[in-house]
Formats: sequence, structure tokens, C-alpha cells
Amino acid sequence: MPEPALRDYLTRVAAPSLIDAARQNLARRWPYASAQLELTSLARYSFMAALVLMVITLLLAPFFAQPWLLPVALGLLVVPALIRIAALLTPVPRAPTTRRPPDEELPVYSVLIPLRDEAAMVPQLFAAMGAIDYPAERLDIKFVVEARSARTVEAVRAGLGDPRYTLVQVPDAAPRTKPKALDFALPLCRGEHVVVFDAEDIPDSDQLWRAALRFRDMPDVVCLQAHLVIDNGRQNWLAALFAGEYAGLFTVLLPALAHWRLPVPLGGTSNHFRLDALRELGGWDAFNVTEDADLGVRMARRRLRVEILASETREASPTRLLPWIGQRTRWMKGWMQTFIVHNRDPGRLLADMGLRAFLAFQAIVLGMIIAPILHCGFALVLLARWLVDAASIDGSAWTMFYLAVQVLGYGSALAMTGLGLVRVRKLRLLANQLLLPFYWLLIGFATIRAAHDLVVRPFYWFKSPHQPVARAVPSARTAMAHASGSNS
Repeated sequence: MPEPALRDYLTRVAAPSLIDAARQNLARRWPYASAQLELTSLARYSFMAALVLMVITLLLAPFFAQPWLLPVALGLLVVPALIRIAALLTPVPRAPTTRRPPDEELPVYSVLIPLRDEAAMVPQLFAAMGAIDYPAERLDIKFVVEARSARTVEAVRAGLGDPRYTLVQVPDAAPRTKPKALDFALPLCRGEHVVVFDAEDIPDSDQLWRAALRFRDMPDVVCLQAHLVIDNGRQNWLAALFAGEYAGLFTVLLPALAHWRLPVPLGGTSNHFRLDALRELGGWDAFNVTEDADLGVRMARRRLRVEILASETREASPTRLLPWIGQRTRWMKGWMQTFIVHNRDPGRLLADMGLRAFLAFQAIVLGMIIAPILHCGFALVLLARWLVDAASIDGSAWTMFYLAVQVLGYGSALAMTGLGLVRVRKLRLLANQLLLPFYWLLIGFATIRAAHDLVVRPFYWFKSPHQPVARAVPSARTAMAHASGSNS
């Protein structure tokens, strides 16, 4: 029996055990950090009630002017802005000059590519994976496809034949999430390291061997996050703002958090792991819809080191408003899930993380959740006060505080976005960032939807649609040249 057929047969035989492990492994290994167990109805409704109460209280503060609310407002709104300012002032270490090592010095590397309803993206993916500069015999590339996505399964199957590529079909079972699919495939990986790429990803061709060298030279690092760069930012205003947001996040904020040894919220793709460490962590949380953020927090709880890899993976932003809102709603819901799950036992969280990381986690995550809603509310409150009595804009200390918070929030975010765009060489998108206040209104709307989703359908996964775009995808000839070169 040919090896691919044998692998398919063994995967089918083991499928019931693999799908059970994908759904239950984290709960068995780490029950107090699993959304499946901790995200109860009581926890969700309690969080929702506390969120509503906090927002209403802070929005009504100008009318009641309670001084005890000032520290709460400072902690929720000012501290995240100060973190962004500190990140702006944190220098990024220069990437070490390295040369590609000989093939025999590179470890086996597994690549997981989860797919659902992505048949149109498969040719682009094969081209991007074929262009990776890594010895073919040491590559273990797995297309992890939901079995009910028949067209995607067939599209991947048509491209097989190269021993680097394997198709892993994930049985249709709840929850229908990306992390469940990844957990299904995790036991099948045979590499020393593993990386996740999404359907639209085009990584730098040298990303894998550079990551392998970083792991070799820094034995205490268990995860490397590459830069995610939006390369269709010039398509419209929404893509430009999304590109600016990603630039600030991946080239300014995350490098600073890694430098400070604080919890690093991972991106959903291009994160590289030591496979043994990832398995020991229990893999991904199959029930968390922002599994990358949760995994970053769990690594912080185990005090495992995360670093940033100076390598780029190009992606495409949503260019239409409804898909963007659906995607952002899922992200914000996942942040809420992560905050609830890890705060179910704050004492244990504090003991796990230490005080610095604990406070940073609270400020960053709660700030990320509540700040968009409050900024929308502050804008409405300021408008209402101005319409009722324009003079009150000058006379109320709380009103002036809210104005200052708005300026500080937008100013720090705009500065971080601008520096990020400079670092990723996207200067033409700088002018679009002046629309940031409107972008934050959209994020606020998505956050409100996320809070509703958290209550009524906590594990629903909005699937972001992708379409191939005209960009520098390696041609088949280039891909074959890379592959032959890696064998030399």
C-alpha cells in the first residue's frame, strides 16, 4: 500500500479517538483553563451584566461626578493608552544576520493549514507552500480540511502527489471551529516544530528556516510570532485601516510585550511552536473562538517565553463591511471568552502569572473589550452635553477628562499605527489613518454584537470569506525551483 494511502487509512481508523481528543484534551489536562468547562451560562450572564453596569456607570459619571469612579476610568482607558505609548518608545532589536544552514542541520518542520470552504484558495496555497525555502524531505505540510467541505477536499486532493503534502480530513462534529481542526491534526504532526498558516497566507520563503535557527539559538523560547502584513491596503478605506491596525499590532505592540516578558496575544496564523511544548499545553482550546489569544495567555500562565520573528506573512484584509463586522465580532467574543475563563479563579491566575503579568493581562484584555464601547458612548455623551448646553463642555471636569481620554486614546493608537506602517513600508496608507475615530466606532459596534453573541451562541464561529487576490504569488516554475534548490 502506498504511504499516502496508508496514512489516510490510519487517520480514518483513528478518527473517533482523534476527534474526541480534539474536543476534550484541554479539559482533561487543564480543566480550569478550558472554555468548554468554565464558560457556563452563569459566567456569561454575570460578565454581560458587569459589562453593562460598568459602561453605564462610567457614561453617567459626568452627571453624578463621583470621584471614586476616576481610578476605574483611569485603569480601563488611560492605562491601555499608556501601554501603547510605552510600546512606541521601546526599541525593536535588530534582527540577527543569519545564513541558511545546510539541509542536514534543519529539523523536520510541520505546517498546519486549516481550511473550510476554501476551494478557490487552494491553488494560491500550493504555490505559496511550494515556494518555501526548506528541504522537501524535512517538510510535513498538512492541509487540514473539514470533511463536509467537499469541494475543498477535492481541490486539495488534486494537488497531492508531492510527499511534502498530506490531506487530513476532519470529521464533521461540534464545535465547528478552527482550533478543533488543528487539535485533530496535532497528533499527526511529525516535526520538531509546527507552524499554522491560514488560507490566504503567503509567508516569506525563508520564514521556516529562520524560525528553526531562532529556536536552536534560544532554547527557552517556545513560540515565535511572525509579522502579519496586510498587502491589499490600497484597495479601499476599510482595508487601509485594517492594514494600519495590523502594522501597529505586529511591529510595535507585540514586540514590546515580548520584550517586557508580558502575555503576548498571538495572531491566528504564522505562530511557530516547539511541538512538544504545544502538546504539553494541551494544544488549542477547541471551544474558544479566538484560540490564539487564549493560547498566549496559557503560555504566560506557564511562564513560557514568546518572541517575535522578524519575518513577514502577507494576508488580505476584508474589503466589505459585513464580513469585517462578522470577523471582528468573533474576535471580540473570543477576547471575552478568554477574559472570563482565565478570571474564574483570579487567585490561581495571579499565582500562575505573577503580579506584573496579571495586571498587564487585566489592563490589556479588559481595555480591549470595554474601550471601544466606552469611546462610542463618550462621543455620544459629549455630543448630548454640547447639544443641551454648549457651555458645559468648558465647565465640567468630567467632560474635560473624557475629552482628554479621547485625545489620548486616539493619539496613542494613531501614533502606533503610523510607526507600524513605517516599519512595514506602507507609507501610502498613512493618510487613511485619520479615519481612525470612525474605525473605532465600527469596532465598538462589533464589540456590542460580540457581547450579545457570547450569551446566545458562545461557540459560534463566523467563517471569514477569502478570495485570491492579484499579488506576488510565486509561479509554479519558481516554486519548483525552490523545491529543487532545497534538495540540493
